[in-house]
Amino acid sequence: MHQRSNARVIALAITLAVVAAAAIGPKPVLAQRAGPKIYISADMEGLTGSVTGDQLGPSGFEYATFRRIMTEEVLAAIEGARAAGAGEILVSDSHGNGENMILEMFPDDIRIVRSWPRPLMMMEGIDETFDGAIFIGYHAGTTNPDGVRAHTMSSARLADVRINGVSVPEAGINAAIAGHFGVPVIMISGDNAIAAEATAILGDIETAVVKQAISFHAATTMTPQAGQDLIRRTAERAVSRIGEFAPYLPATPLTIDVRFKSYRPSQLLAYLQMFERVDAHAIRFTAKDMLEASRVLEFILQYGAVLDP
Repeated sequence: MHQRSNARVIALAITLAVVAAAAIGPKPVLAQRAGPKIYISADMEGLTGSVTGDQLGPSGFEYATFRRIMTEEVLAAIEGARAAGAGEILVSDSHGNGENMILEMFPDDIRIVRSWPRPLMMMEGIDETFDGAIFIGYHAGTTNPDGVRAHTMSSARLADVRINGVSVPEAGINAAIAGHFGVPVIMISGDNAIAAEATAILGDIETAVVKQAISFHAATTMTPQAGQDLIRRTAERAVSRIGEFAPYLPATPLTIDVRFKSYRPSQLLAYLQMFERVDAHAIRFTAKDMLEASRVLEFILQYGAVLDP
């Protein structure tokens, strides 16, 4: 009798252990939502209220505030996109160290690309399965005299980037990467200068102008809440007309010109056979497509021995 009782106790303990293990086991993978698949690339210079370095890096006194604003503007875009039926969404943290957005503020089914280097730079993770791309917090290119914090890829090092002879902002470079996969850019947010640049290159995309540029370090800006409301409405409108947009497809092979602010990078890169030194500050190379061009540009930006003065 005592032995049978022990057996029952052991059997019950095993059963309870199995049930408990199942209860605390791995969470099931969240089912992907149906609807258009959207890629969001987010920068900081074009955020509502962003005007100087005080907002743009960990040493700035307003950086903590603008990390939250960046996150909230991306969340507004997500909310607007989903109001129009968007499904899976991938977000790229594409500013500075790539570790700006506050992860715990995002829904659990959102994936986020962080830090560097990345072969596709600000568009890492995009592929042919996406239906549209949204750019949040973007800024004008370095040759634009009007944009707030206008620069292309590196405000400290680069003076211009051209694709097939056309000067392009980051929005143009990133749209060409998306276009390689057949993905159109459907929306951009930032100041009035980048809205004008982007539509000149990409056509009738949706724009959320959250501030009017006054100078490189000044703007008349919306409040953060008003900016988020505008982004939410614009993203909803963009996704609702997603079938109207076309990918940006520069002719291949691509001729890429990069102009540096210092002479040294062009001098060193010209030691490599793939680069032609166009003048004291500029190099040119040919790429078979935007994937190859992106890898070369990322190398140029990330390899310190080339860029250090």
